[in-house]
Amino acid sequence: MYKRILLKLSGEQLQGQYDSGFDRERAHWIAEQIKPVIADGIQVVIMVGGGNYVRGSQIAGDGIQPVSAHNIGMLSTLMNSIALSDIFNSANLSTRALSSVKIDQFIDQYTFRRALSHLEKNRVVVIGGGIGRPFLTTDTAALNLAQEMNCDVVIKTTKVDGVYDKDPTKHTDAVKYDKLSYQEALSSPTISVMDNAAIGVAMDEHKPVIICDLLTDGNIKRAASGEAVGTLIS
Repeated sequence: MYKRILLKLSGEQLQGQYDSGFDRERAHWIAEQIKPVIADGIQVVIMVGGGNYVRGSQIAGDGIQPVSAHNIGMLSTLMNSIALSDIFNSANLSTRALSSVKIDQFIDQYTFRRALSHLEKNRVVVIGGGIGRPFLTTDTAALNLAQEMNCDVVIKTTKVDGVYDKDPTKHTDAVKYDKLSYQEALSSPTISVMDNAAIGVAMDEHKPVIICDLLTDGNIKRAASGEAVGTLIS
């Protein structure tokens, strides 16, 4: 069983049944998946993506500067962190949202000390704003934050139950990996569960990463308890 985990949630997962935007029913479901983890005494830090609203790479160009586009993408993650924390609190899962960028009127500023204080009070901490700089994904931000917050493992939830040698939604003969080395994840042209910068940080810091299915009931708790779930990259 891990003492502290970093849970990476994509914007796509938070849009749930919709084509875009925020699915409150999905957020409530995620809250119920995290409650048993907190009940076991495991501390939870969440890094959220923002692709359910907009990705910076999608809108750059035609007059929008790349830096501005990525800043807009970071704002999307802040929208998710605020909404997610409200849903969690309404579901009696004590949560605080923090921002990696300065926007104090809407959300408290992230500092290591503030995040640690919330965790020690058994609160979930949701971080928006990615790493606070353009041109870096929230996957890379998640690995960076996991190192800063001394999380034991990064759990990235996806639409499938782990890492495959090819896309299992397109290839019926796709083979699932139970374990991968960092080097295998970096070198394979068919594996794209995280960008290379994120895997590189994981490898440099010896931070294990678990890739598993979000919508399998109990998966987050099993992963946080150290059970074999999905694919372990280590």
